[in-house]
Amino acid sequence: MLRSLVVLSLALLLGACSSNNVQQDFDASRDFAGYRTWAWQEPALQYRPDDPRIKSDLTEQRIRQAVEQQLDQRGLRLAQGNARADLKVRAYLIVEQRQQQITTNYGGGWGGYWGGYWGGPMYNETRNVDYKVATIQVDMFDGRDDKLVWRGSAEQIMNRYPPSPQERNQAIQKTVDQVLSQYPPGRAK
Repeated sequence: MLRSLVVLSLALLLGACSSNNVQQDFDASRDFAGYRTWAWQEPALQYRPDDPRIKSDLTEQRIRQAVEQQLDQRGLRLAQGNARADLKVRAYLIVEQRQQQITTNYGGGWGGYWGGYWGGPMYNETRNVDYKVATIQVDMFDGRDDKLVWRGSAEQIMNRYPPSPQERNQAIQKTVDQVLSQYPPGRAK
């Protein structure tokens, strides 16, 4: 019983933490309405850490496709042929191991109808919970001067590691959507 309470409280805590932390930064002096075309800045996707368990052609294909779809929805078109793109885009997949301390209180007493008090002793248990967080970051560079003009990122707790192909695809789509929901700056969410 005690063990199931601890597991339940840990699951609730991690479930509460699964909301994505979306951040953006941009150069406010740039005219984002002037950006119409884009191209990948090679390497298009970088991995941190450079781990073969994370790095794969399939993952890169999923991230590229998700970014392309989101940029297209925002009116940016992939530059054709040798045409210079207004923006160069690079994505990062960052996987980190994190740890959180959880304290659970057990025991205590209850007050009766007549004001009596009964119950067992009260104690608490503190445990460390290890989990993985995946961050997708998208950087956009001005095509003329190669300066970073926009950066967005979103984190997602990896509930199951390694995830299935369907879970990876859904997580990547959702995370990239959240990252690029902030583009262009000032866009209504």
